Amino acid sequence: MNRPVLFLIAMFLVIPQLHGQEGNYVVENYIKTEYQVEMRDGVRLYTIVYTPIDKSEKYPFLMQRTPYSIGPYGDRMRGRLSSNDLLEKDKYIFVFQDVRGKYMSEGEYVNMRPVLSSYKSKQDVDETTDTWDTVEWLINNIDNNNGEVGMYGTSYPGFYAVMGSINAHPAMVCTSPQAPISDWFLWDDMHHNGAFTLPLCFNFFQSFGQDRPEPTTRRAPRLQYPSADAYHFFLDLGPVKNINEKYLKGSIDFWNKFTEHPDYDAFWQSMSTLPHLVDISPAVLTVGGWYDGEDLSGALHTYKAIEENNPDAVNMLVIGPWTHGGWGYPDYNNPSRIPFKEKDKYFYQHEIEYPFFSHYLKGERNHKLPDAWVFETGSDEWRSYENWPPENAIEKQLWLDESGTLSWSAPEKEGEAFDEYISDPHKPVPYTAPFLSARSFYNGQYLSEDQRFASTRTDVLVYTGEVMEEELTLTGPVEVELYVSTTGTDADWVVKLIDVFPDNASQRGLNQREIEVGGYQMLVRGDIFRGKYRNSFEHPEPFQPSEVTRVKFVLPDVNHTFQKDHKIMVQVQSSWFPLFDRNPQTFTNIYLCGEEAFQKASHRVYRSTEHPTNLKIHVLPR
Repeated sequence: MNRPVLFLIAMFLVIPQLHGQEGNYVVENYIKTEYQVEMRDGVRLYTIVYTPIDKSEKYPFLMQRTPYSIGPYGDRMRGRLSSNDLLEKDKYIFVFQDVRGKYMSEGEYVNMRPVLSSYKSKQDVDETTDTWDTVEWLINNIDNNNGEVGMYGTSYPGFYAVMGSINAHPAMVCTSPQAPISDWFLWDDMHHNGAFTLPLCFNFFQSFGQDRPEPTTRRAPRLQYPSADAYHFFLDLGPVKNINEKYLKGSIDFWNKFTEHPDYDAFWQSMSTLPHLVDISPAVLTVGGWYDGEDLSGALHTYKAIEENNPDAVNMLVIGPWTHGGWGYPDYNNPSRIPFKEKDKYFYQHEIEYPFFSHYLKGERNHKLPDAWVFETGSDEWRSYENWPPENAIEKQLWLDESGTLSWSAPEKEGEAFDEYISDPHKPVPYTAPFLSARSFYNGQYLSEDQRFASTRTDVLVYTGEVMEEELTLTGPVEVELYVSTTGTDADWVVKLIDVFPDNASQRGLNQREIEVGGYQMLVRGDIFRGKYRNSFEHPEPFQPSEVTRVKFVLPDVNHTFQKDHKIMVQVQSSWFPLFDRNPQTFTNIYLCGEEAFQKASHRVYRSTEHPTNLKIHVLPR
């Protein structure tokens, strides 16, 4: 059964609710207390603390801060304090806090509240100061603590875990940002390389973005609207501006603000966490999933920024075979099309997360964790590395060649050599084969989905390599260098790296009962790039019609083995709808333009000696 991955999934992953009090481990082993913790500017943040009943030893804190509610409030207790059963049974003082301006906390909420450059008065507050003040209060007011704090969270709470790592309180000894948001314009959640994630943002902000006049335990209601499926709903809706005119009607302040900032200006730049990842003192374990359609890049870039800016920091990375937050539900059948092995489902929680927190907060285990634990898709095995990406990877290039082929050698054809297609924004290429409800955020399986539904379209270019004579493992980022032209003045470019199974491939795993894997074109990595940002995300430039132009961008990292008898495929297209909004193919403010801006255009992708379109990849030696 297909289950759309929710942008709100962190609410369910890190805030498990009680399904019955009798015989509950939490009820039998923890005491719940609720506090209004005062910040330096006088605003009080609602905080719930679960303390072990057993007082035979002092316990460290494990804290989560969230915009998604820390309920249940009052007399009821949680059914689980952590999705990791070992952490719960090992006993910590679990702390949950509604962030400033959400649910039962006071104050004004700010999306991705920027880190301040200076703190001159008690009124200068951000999420780092709120974390510091909370830690200071906990150390001084909660009995039987050992003076050490760890912090973790998934998705938006992952952002708050990053904030706990910046300007960290001395008692904050370790953090684990999991699928953390890092930059909402470049690659996380709201945009990929400037292209707008349409159904995800519409469905998220219509509820999450509503004003909260006073503290409350209730979530804002979602809009109700008729829709047969997301593809036709958003196509019939027309330009992005119609969302505000027909549905939101100006009621979502953040929606109004970001539509006023179509480019990567100070509004978006101020929300990026990456420039602030300096002088990091806690040990950091960043977690992500290869099939995470929201914040895979956030995890990768958070790890990389800490690594580059803090050479002496304890900085570790885990990337597994999960969708968004899937590591929190090991008993849930992984929704990726090609599932990983049953023996691995508790590997992260029991062999990585548990020893990490035990070591830094209790000093009970020497975790002996490598710099990176990264799952290798294709072979379906965990691999450990002392650096990510692996330093011994060999750089190679794959070149688009004539007759729809891929070559390991640069093209030799001189003069004009190109492939051409008509891109019609009124008939955009779908990003997924199933027709999902418009209320779904996106298809959580799309990042490993069979691409045969796209390869048959005339507006999708397909390039296929030879049958592999031996296995080949690609690792790290994939750098795309396109030479293109368009008859319009703007265009999106979608590049997909695909693993083509042999026609006689056998079924793999329980998820394959209804899927024919012979000839399966499994998406390994793909992303979109809004062409007008090819030289600068801050200062967009139109294309000159029919002029050959270079467009360079980077696909998120991979760690994938193409097995013997498989093929490498690359697909190129100019829409990925409705996962991302339609480019009208005229140079304009896409948030505010009208229907008249949307025009057909003829796109060319060049593959000559002068204009050699290629993918730069990194191959692990065997």
